[in-house]
Amino acid sequence: MRPADYSRLDGLALASLLRKGETSAFELMTIAVQLARERAMPLNALCYQRFEEALEMARTAQLVGPFGGLPFLLKDSGLASRRLSSSMGSRMFRDTRFSFDSTLVERFEAAGFISFARTTVPELCMAPTTEAVANGGPTLNPWDPARSPGGSSGGSAVAVALGVVPIAHGSDGGGSIRIPASCCGVFGLKPSRGLLPMGPARGEGWGGLATDGVITRTVRDTAAVLDAIAGADPGAPYAAPRMPESFLAGLDKPFDRPLRVAKWVSTWNDIPLDADCLAAVESAERLLIRNGHQVVEISPPDIDFDGFANALIDVIAANAVVSIETAAVGRPSEQWRGLLEPAILGAYHYGKTLRATDYISAIACFQQISREMERYMQGFDLLLTPTLTQLPVTLGTLSMNDDFRSFRLKGARYTMFLAIINASGQPAANVPLYWNQQGIPVGIQLVGRFGDEDTILRASAELERSSPWIGLYARLRVGG
Repeated sequence: MRPADYSRLDGLALASLLRKGETSAFELMTIAVQLARERAMPLNALCYQRFEEALEMARTAQLVGPFGGLPFLLKDSGLASRRLSSSMGSRMFRDTRFSFDSTLVERFEAAGFISFARTTVPELCMAPTTEAVANGGPTLNPWDPARSPGGSSGGSAVAVALGVVPIAHGSDGGGSIRIPASCCGVFGLKPSRGLLPMGPARGEGWGGLATDGVITRTVRDTAAVLDAIAGADPGAPYAAPRMPESFLAGLDKPFDRPLRVAKWVSTWNDIPLDADCLAAVESAERLLIRNGHQVVEISPPDIDFDGFANALIDVIAANAVVSIETAAVGRPSEQWRGLLEPAILGAYHYGKTLRATDYISAIACFQQISREMERYMQGFDLLLTPTLTQLPVTLGTLSMNDDFRSFRLKGARYTMFLAIINASGQPAANVPLYWNQQGIPVGIQLVGRFGDEDTILRASAELERSSPWIGLYARLRVGG
């Protein structure tokens, strides 16, 4: 198989060739490693590479699960893996090792994935860009290297957009799957709260906002991955939402009635929307209507956006304190304070001032938004919004050299439609339907009712059939 042929195929297509004996896990891993070196590493998208080990694993791999023997990448988010160390994009956490595999890593491996590296993130995954000092500089957007690929799953989105792998791990606590998926022109679904396991060492992340997931080249790959890895693990604090028998099997089922889709193109606090973001929504609306659905423009619910942004700051800062103090045990402060970027050190200092009542109030804010969004979605199957309020920002626009609060508030304006959905726990996806005249991808977000990934995936698959995006990746191909 040539690298160009590998890059054109999604995960399920490659897995089919593996099962038929038309390729081998070793051949695919050889190509993936070659492309990682040629494409992903020049854009600073990978860390903790285990290329030679992965090649040996692929040489003797058993074709287990739906993706038996497929090359895969784990986000450097601290998801526990005995094979791959982690830094979470921080010099303070460099080379963190694990004595166990997280439940999700076990499920990825049972699905047949072979992880051969981690993907780059901002420090502690706390930014909508990927510019960690620990990684030696920013991760670059493959469509325009002067722009950010988004964050915090920036390296994963870059690797998928470049065809290095068809599927990569991501996580999302405030848009961290959907932001880079939009910036890099790929599909990224944030699942409902509780759908994917977080154990055995963790019960929740960021007060219930965070979840894991994947970034993919096609909708069907995401559906097939969910079939393989979804479901709560023993002792999980949240029950997994009810699932269909198969997300993948449902993709080809026609809807028995037109969907009713709410559209947001107005903002809280009159935050401006870039014309290309509005054009992306209008393009998606036309496709939805052409497919027989109804789109109704309505205003966002009456949510105190500033209050929510401040609640999110409090929860992130509190989590920063816990993470940093855990790593700092037994280390004098002068040994580790200089290892943190200014905004993260600011988060630590601010977090130390928080009271228990501040944290409880922030969680109550999230829970109120969850109730508000449930009421708001009554009568609608989906919500259509821009993914971001502007084009992928240029490198350095959202800098960790700012003070923590300013940094987070700037990011909140950029990602205005995203973290609200983490608070509500609903599923949401970036769908890559639109590229502007300069060739920059501009995503749209589809939000479903809690526990209804199925409708998002089926609608996204319809849109993919109406306006296929996989061919647009061809301009990224180099060599092969």
